[in-house]
Amino acid sequence: MAVMRRTKRTVTVVLILSVFLLPLLSTPLLAATANERITSSVHVVRDMSREEDVSAMADLVKSAKGVVIVPNYVKAALGIGGAHGEGLILRRDASSNTWYGPNFLSITGASIGLQIGVQSTALLLVITNQKGMDRFYGDKFKLGADIDIAAGPVGRSTGAATDVNLQASIYSYSINKGLFAGLSLSGAAVTTDHDANASYWGSSINSKEILQKKATAAGIQPLVSALTELIKKAVD
Repeated sequence: MAVMRRTKRTVTVVLILSVFLLPLLSTPLLAATANERITSSVHVVRDMSREEDVSAMADLVKSAKGVVIVPNYVKAALGIGGAHGEGLILRRDASSNTWYGPNFLSITGASIGLQIGVQSTALLLVITNQKGMDRFYGDKFKLGADIDIAAGPVGRSTGAATDVNLQASIYSYSINKGLFAGLSLSGAAVTTDHDANASYWGSSINSKEILQKKATAAGIQPLVSALTELIKKAVD
């Protein structure tokens, strides 16, 4: 009888959790506007810049081809888990320290595990070479399958990386409740958000065209400034 009662309680808990978690796994999260994503991205970059072990990431950004920022990457799990976040990408010409964009996008992933719950984290992806940047000129690709990605190194030097030679095209970082670390996103799909792009730019325009446009609009300047301040954290 005791076993039956425990089983019933377990089933009840799972059913209750299903009501709250399954909608997160099966439907898109409430979308932030383009300008809200920019504002949230500024906060993410500033928060990461304040971390003591940000120097390795700053080194990568200093010579990067571009960065992707996803302010809220929400993961929900109930046996089979899913994750979704909406953000943006800026391309960078390191020789002139010129930024281009933004191009808006979403990242969606899936996982299988025993964890039950919902967690949100902020992401910053550093694109280190042209091969990685070229992927963002299209509409959709998968991290780890179509392009290599690794958890980004943290600390005072990029030599602390698991990938010692730093040969990955993209390095990923996350920050959640003050915890800053590299994060594996292998298997997640990156998709261009055409609606957000049309809203921000005022017309339908493809990703490659957007990433040729200099980020000179007043609304994007706080993010450019935050990235400039981040680069100053690099070890000379």
